[in-house]
Amino acid sequence: MLIEVTVKPNSRKFAVKLESGKLAVSLTEPAEKNKANLELVKGLARLLGCEVKLIGGLKSKRKRLELGLDERELRENLGLLPG
Repeated sequence: MLIEVTVKPNSRKFAVKLESGKLAVSLTEPAEKNKANLELVKGLARLLGCEVKLIGGLKSKRKRLELGLDERELRENLGLLPG
């Protein structure tokens, strides 16, 4: 499944929130030397329990990701639907 997320680097903690119907991910790493992108991919993979690939937005706050799960599994893993 493909999703678009907005990232917020240099945050106090890693967090995933639903803002205005879209996912927003707070990252602790700065947006330099690919550090924030690596934290995004690794953090979401750990949280969702699936493969995550960054496919667009390498230098943007809006990222396109490919996830190894479907929409229902995404909602369940984020606590948006009962498991």
